Amino acid sequence: MRFHTKEASVCLLVTVPIIGLLFFTAVNPPSVQAVPSYARQTGLPCSGCHYAPPELNPAGRRFKLLGYVDRGDDTKTVKADGGKKRAALDLLASLPLSVMLETSFTSTKSPVPTTENGNFEFPQDISLFLSGAWTSNVGSFLQVTYDSQGDHFSMDNTDIRYANKTKLGGKELVYGLDLNNNPTLDDLWNSTPAWGYPWVASDVAPTPTAAAIINGPLAQDVAGFGGYAMWNSHLYMDVSVYRSEHIGGTQPNPGTGASYNIHGVAPYWRVAWQQLTAKTQYEVGTYGMHMRSTPNQIVNANGVTGPEDEYTDYAFDTQIDRTLFRTDMLSFRGTYIRENADLLASYVQGLTAFGSHHLNTVTANAEYHIGNRYTGTFGWFDTNGTVDGTLYGAAPVSGSANGDPRGAGYIANVSFWPWQNLQLAAQYTGYTRFNGGATNYDGSGRNASANNTIYLDAKIIF
Repeated sequence: MRFHTKEASVCLLVTVPIIGLLFFTAVNPPSVQAVPSYARQTGLPCSGCHYAPPELNPAGRRFKLLGYVDRGDDTKTVKADGGKKRAALDLLASLPLSVMLETSFTSTKSPVPTTENGNFEFPQDISLFLSGAWTSNVGSFLQVTYDSQGDHFSMDNTDIRYANKTKLGGKELVYGLDLNNNPTLDDLWNSTPAWGYPWVASDVAPTPTAAAIINGPLAQDVAGFGGYAMWNSHLYMDVSVYRSEHIGGTQPNPGTGASYNIHGVAPYWRVAWQQLTAKTQYEVGTYGMHMRSTPNQIVNANGVTGPEDEYTDYAFDTQIDRTLFRTDMLSFRGTYIRENADLLASYVQGLTAFGSHHLNTVTANAEYHIGNRYTGTFGWFDTNGTVDGTLYGAAPVSGSANGDPRGAGYIANVSFWPWQNLQLAAQYTGYTRFNGGATNYDGSGRNASANNTIYLDAKIIF
């Protein structure tokens, strides 16, 4: 159920008691700390793999690297012919299912024209997870989500992987195969887009238009397959290829009606180096993607299209986690993404003023964890690129009066986990630039700061 009030204060009167009730309940929380199916599988609480969800600690990264298959006890074995031991029927004690319910309140500094401000969603979404070991070498993170905006269930982030271990040069080599539907979803760190900051987000607040293809536009709309390896717990490499798999689209994919329709395959690469010490873990790496696209075009029987758009994204990232005092943690994460694009097909169709474009995206955030119950995070973001009044045209709220893709601002978040399967968050997003301007950015009199957003979120998973 979702409704709008005439004034944001009315929604606050509804939302605050709900969140207050959750806080009151947390004063005497239940003793059960292991949450959802991964915790039931491993016998560990959420803090066994997370600093705070979804941020993985070294144990959590290794759990994911090894295919989500580690368990609290060894798989039973039986003797087969010849005296060799083989795995018995490999079934979990319980089906690896989990459920997440999220409810939220959103208020922008100024109402979006023709709407009432103050948006309360109960639920914002409901997710079902099939997450855990399928066999001794195959596991999954599979999410299906009901979205109240669309009023339907659809496929969400999905990562299915096979993993194994061997030796190379006398050092451990973990290798595997991965099937997923979102570039960077299979990554182990929280400095790349799929699992990057912010951890919670409104689905109704305006956001800047421009984004590199590796930074969200392809999420859940592609199918990717590849292989990865980690040598000596230091060097990580991942190579995958992606194809368009439009959710809700016709099958086979006709290659029409989508601005990001992959022609052929889109290769993705990732290389990272991590170093672990007693108190500090750090990672530096690079990742990228190349894609040819056929927007609004039909591929003929011979597989030939007209002109194509081409995108090449390359990025650099880092993550540093430093233990302070006994259990407190300070984390820093940052990434820079450069996108070079030749939009020939879009130019021929009159969708852009010229072909050659680029985007630069920089994000950085610092987070302080007080144990595993409280966190405070401050992040900064900046996107800039080629000015094009045709590609970024004027329109109320979502448009750009000057054709500039520039968006810049900050995000501050405070989160509290009274139980390890309940998150309460308050988040403020402020814009210094929005779609190219600080004042009258859309040509209809709206300022960037009008989209500044207060977002309150409650999320429980079990």
